[in-house]
Amino acid sequence: MHTLKNAVCAGCGVVLSALAQLFGGWDAALAALLVFMAADYITGVTAAAVFHRSKKTEDGTLESRAGWKGLVRKGVTLAVVLAAARLDAVVGSDFIRDAAVIGFTANEGLSILENAGLMGVPIPRAVVSALHVLRDRADMAGEETKSAGREGNDGTDAL
Repeated sequence: MHTLKNAVCAGCGVVLSALAQLFGGWDAALAALLVFMAADYITGVTAAAVFHRSKKTEDGTLESRAGWKGLVRKGVTLAVVLAAARLDAVVGSDFIRDAAVIGFTANEGLSILENAGLMGVPIPRAVVSALHVLRDRADMAGEETKSAGREGNDGTDAL
């Protein structure tokens, strides 16, 4: 029995470490994004199920379709982060993924605050300001990436 448990644990470790490597490595930013995504989903479900104040449905209650859409959006968010990490690997940088992770983390944080507000939790102004600063920094990094890509552009790219 111990051998099966060890084999399953080892297999999970190999798969999860390979997945983390695809995402550019496991670091504080990726961990924060995943924590914020989980907290956003939990607070959104709580706002709908307990407080009946969801903005995703007409009557503000819990609806499986709205929950499914939220999970799909989070999956697409991770796909964008994965693509950004792979772009970094091709270009030889590490700021494209970081900008994507920071921007998505800020958006998740703002959504958590919105859900908390729907539940009547008072939100400190400093927290809201910090999340806006994070999102603005990610947006600026994205603009720098776009402008760097335009330099020397011969018009052959589709973007």
